[in-house]
Amino acid sequence: MSLPLVSIVIPSYKTGHFETCLRSALGQSYPNIEILVSDNCPTEAIKEICAKYGGHLIYQRNSAIREQNVLTALFAAKGQLIKPLFDDDVLHPFCIERMVATMNMDPEIQLVFSASQVINVDNERTETRRPYEASGSMPARDMQRSMVLGMRNFVGEFSSIMFRRERLWEIGRHLFKYHHHDCTLGLADVAAYFNLARDGKVFYIDEELSYFRHDRRLESNSNPNSNPNFGYCFSDYIDLLIESADIGIVAPEELAVMAPTVDEVSARLGGVFPMMATSQQRFHAVLAANRGGAQS
Repeated sequence: MSLPLVSIVIPSYKTGHFETCLRSALGQSYPNIEILVSDNCPTEAIKEICAKYGGHLIYQRNSAIREQNVLTALFAAKGQLIKPLFDDDVLHPFCIERMVATMNMDPEIQLVFSASQVINVDNERTETRRPYEASGSMPARDMQRSMVLGMRNFVGEFSSIMFRRERLWEIGRHLFKYHHHDCTLGLADVAAYFNLARDGKVFYIDEELSYFRHDRRLESNSNPNSNPNFGYCFSDYIDLLIESADIGIVAPEELAVMAPTVDEVSARLGGVFPMMATSQQRFHAVLAANRGGAQS
């Protein structure tokens, strides 16, 4: 069996659980890996932890923040396959081995993800994420339709995926932009999945291969208290729905059927997140234009 080089890419800022994260990367059963740490921590703590492990990893200091740190780290990877890992998440020891075997099955598979487990600050399991009851593949188009019509991200966070480096370089620096809409402030991960999987297949592995840490005390994009742009994680679903319709993945009649859902979500969240109103207005403008075009 082919053993392609896999880059485990760790964009780093938070120190609290970083060593646990790093040790899970170092403890993989798969033999052909490089571990790349991109350090944006304001202190020397991450650098000092990395120094303990010597030549087993590649360390780079990075002045870029948030999504730019992620992009810079990903594009520094040398492996044929790239496995993102955020600095407080954890990989199962067989994660890379299982995902590489899946990617090797079919060159059309562009994105692999797995079941995952949410853990807390004490490494206790709090929630199982298992979107399907069996492993299997689907066209990227079906994944996208399910996400935008269901307004849900069943793939999970970046730590749950693996993808091909060649596709990343085809996309370039606009990984978090889908069609005309920039999702950098909100659903950057979902936009990336659509781009990375485009015109290919997605494979789901029904094993818990990653552990996503949810701790509201941490500075994280998934924590509303530390992320002023958190509302875009909801409004971007509306915008991604519009963009999917614009390129023909969602039919005009399906877009129209979504109107009550868009209005309900906007009414429920609009008082907290003002960006919801902007996306809702854009949605209805597109609907009106579609009706006008159909009548003419």
